[in-house]
Amino acid sequence: MDSMHPHDAQVSVVVIGYDDATHVTDAVRSALAQGGIVREVIAVDDCSTDGSPALLDALAAEDPRVKVVRRTTNSGGCGTPRNDGIDAATAPYLMFLDSDDILPPGAVDALLMAAVAHATPLAAGLCVRRELPSGREVPWQPELYERPALVSRPSQRPRLVDDTLCVNKLYRTDFLREHGIRFPEGRFPYEDFVFTARVLAAGPSIALVPDTVYVWHVRRSAQRLSISLDRAAIDNWKARMEANRQAYEILLGAGEKRLARAARAAFLDRGLRMYARELPLRDAEYRDEWWRLTRAYLSDFDAADLAQASVSGRVVAQVVLAADQPRDLHRLKELAAHPARLAPPYATAEDGAPVWSADLPQVRLEHLLHRPMGHLPVAVDAELHPRARGTRLRLRLHELYGRVENARPHRVDMAFVQREDDSRVGLAATAALRPDAELGGWTAEAPVGLAELADGTWDLKLTLRFDDGTSRETTAHAVEGPGLLGRRMVPSVRHGVLLTQPYATHSGALALRVASGVRGVTAVVGRRLRRLLHWR
Repeated sequence: MDSMHPHDAQVSVVVIGYDDATHVTDAVRSALAQGGIVREVIAVDDCSTDGSPALLDALAAEDPRVKVVRRTTNSGGCGTPRNDGIDAATAPYLMFLDSDDILPPGAVDALLMAAVAHATPLAAGLCVRRELPSGREVPWQPELYERPALVSRPSQRPRLVDDTLCVNKLYRTDFLREHGIRFPEGRFPYEDFVFTARVLAAGPSIALVPDTVYVWHVRRSAQRLSISLDRAAIDNWKARMEANRQAYEILLGAGEKRLARAARAAFLDRGLRMYARELPLRDAEYRDEWWRLTRAYLSDFDAADLAQASVSGRVVAQVVLAADQPRDLHRLKELAAHPARLAPPYATAEDGAPVWSADLPQVRLEHLLHRPMGHLPVAVDAELHPRARGTRLRLRLHELYGRVENARPHRVDMAFVQREDDSRVGLAATAALRPDAELGGWTAEAPVGLAELADGTWDLKLTLRFDDGTSRETTAHAVEGPGLLGRRMVPSVRHGVLLTQPYATHSGALALRVASGVRGVTAVVGRRLRRLLHWR
């Protein structure tokens, strides 16, 4: 960067880390690489024991902008070291960076330019979640950052509450200090939720930029999972509810009722749906405790809170509130999927209104059926039959209280999309949807050329086409049964042999793993054996 840049040395970047010697150097270097616009990189080490302090000392000796802050006791969380960074910052603006993530080139410049141009205390940009080792990138809350914008008050755009991250934002340092905005201290998972609520409650103007300003690394195979991935224990769910509760009370206490309701809607749409999808994976003790805690928390939500949420989030909440014991977990998992799928049975109340089930008539679904066909949670079942003499994909589209029949389905477009790169279509097919008098609904069938798929994981994506000109993009429920899911060896003219594994994802959707040739099959078997030995 030009040394005469008018905004030189305006930003402090606070990097926090604990026992992350593998990644912390990359994080610090990505901050230094932003150029002279960064006055200092404040590296707060939370009492690491793995060699991180020595790495930070070496970076400080290499570049005087690196300032190392060593905590003498481990805080147990991310909030306290970030607060230490706020206290140590000397630049007019600051931003946060975790030790296992990076700032992409130009990130700080894009945020600072927007903040200075609009004289705002806060600028925010796009964060991408980068799955490692595949490198697949998924944007976080991209709708907020489609174009440059200036929001004079957060209440003018309640969806800002959905972006709970603190790291994709640039803050004016004196704004945080004057308003006493800090993170919860100690071990407090989801500290971002509370910090972000405190920022929004102060009512700042906000500059939004479409630039990617933060790369969030997602390492699902890491020995120590991040808080967002380590959801197997009930304490994680308790922490998420507590963080949302505090965020709601902070915003409500500041008179920001629209933002407070938006925080509850975000909880229903993201948190509740995510954990509901995973309930079938948990043991009975976890499910019972989750159900009890969730019912207690949701009992404080009123009808207006529920009405702000998506149809799926609202119905999941209503079922939990209506039943005193865990029930319909696989059906809730399907409804909580993205996109949502409402699986049968399709019950009605005495007055003919659609309801969740005959024994839960208080959970009514009229609001669900008022949605356009393109957003309706239609359910499609899928069976994949890998065979040497031709693999077939069979689909069954269910009726949904007359809405599907009224739209007159006529065909379905099918595509297997690579998990690591959802822009890559491995194979595609189209089949007619025909009424099925025996099973009900509509069925379709198409051949699948497995040899056309490269090694890897493939998700089945569907587009339902209707005579009224509408369409619905969705996924298909993976039907379980003898010979339907699981590994199978299939002879292949092109590869010699294919190892295929149709399986159900966490949300119940059909996906397919493929390994080709002797080498590919051997690699899969080897990984499987290594995992078994590791577990033992």
